[in-house]
Amino acid sequence: MKTTTLHITNGDSTTNYLKELNIQGDFITWREMLCEGKTEVNVGSENFWKTRFNFFKQSYKVTKQQFIDITLKEYRLLCKQKTQEEIVLWFEHDLFCQINMLAVISWLKRYRKGRKVSLVCSGKIDGFEQLFCLSHLSEKQIKEHYKNKIELTVDDIEYADYVWQMYCSNNPINLQNIQQYQPSTTFAYLADGLLAHLQRFPSIKNGLNAVENNILNIAASNQEITSKNKFVGSILQSEEHYGFGDVQYFKKIDELKHLFSSFSPVQLNNTGQKVQQQLVNVYANLRNDFSFLGGAKKYNFLYDNSTQKLLKITSL
Repeated sequence: MKTTTLHITNGDSTTNYLKELNIQGDFITWREMLCEGKTEVNVGSENFWKTRFNFFKQSYKVTKQQFIDITLKEYRLLCKQKTQEEIVLWFEHDLFCQINMLAVISWLKRYRKGRKVSLVCSGKIDGFEQLFCLSHLSEKQIKEHYKNKIELTVDDIEYADYVWQMYCSNNPINLQNIQQYQPSTTFAYLADGLLAHLQRFPSIKNGLNAVENNILNIAASNQEITSKNKFVGSILQSEEHYGFGDVQYFKKIDELKHLFSSFSPVQLNNTGQKVQQQLVNVYANLRNDFSFLGGAKKYNFLYDNSTQKLLKITSL
């Protein structure tokens, strides 16, 4: 008997958990991290996947076969799923998930037009201060989330597609206007996700973004961090808005290694201490034309924390 529901999840842990709980339907896992690297607006196109492979190859040394096995094979399975009456999206509150969610909705708008699309999004739980990911919810909480899933209207889908287009554009200031003046009640965590994204552009004060400054702040704290592994563990515990994994933080630490004198124990060097204290600006040392956040070059913009606004650099 054919199932009437297709579940598109944010990762293998969610897919496996939902299957363990006997949630009925077919499952596709969206294996991408579109919050990192250059993106193209036409999700699933040949140019889209070429752009994404080039990013993974250059940044994470992913081979073509690995990219095919991990990402493209699952995407091709998604393309074959055409008969289900409802598509349920399972994503979380953080930036990682929110950007992937936008891309999937944009794809559905183009290739599954008119299909019923619903959203399950985890984050806030009554009585708790921390935000929850899907795999950390109890069986009762998961089923409650599923019961209360939100059916997306045509306007919701159009909105998500528009935000995706702005994310893929070369001018993130348009995203800032959406984040500040056109938030969505349906996508409850998107405004915070977009703010976290905007804060990944270099700070006007020291040339590092919010993620990089958090890394230096943890390194400068009084706690004794004796290895790079423990350092990454401390970073992961300190943030809940980005949804990055350890691989992403190891890469980021490697990019900042010139600001450290040691990783066993973790210690900033003299320049690193001055940058952390915002006494030295390293923008000129870090600037390049190869780092992208969505469709925008990372170092073509500066973030002003005092006004919470992006500034475009007019001459480079």
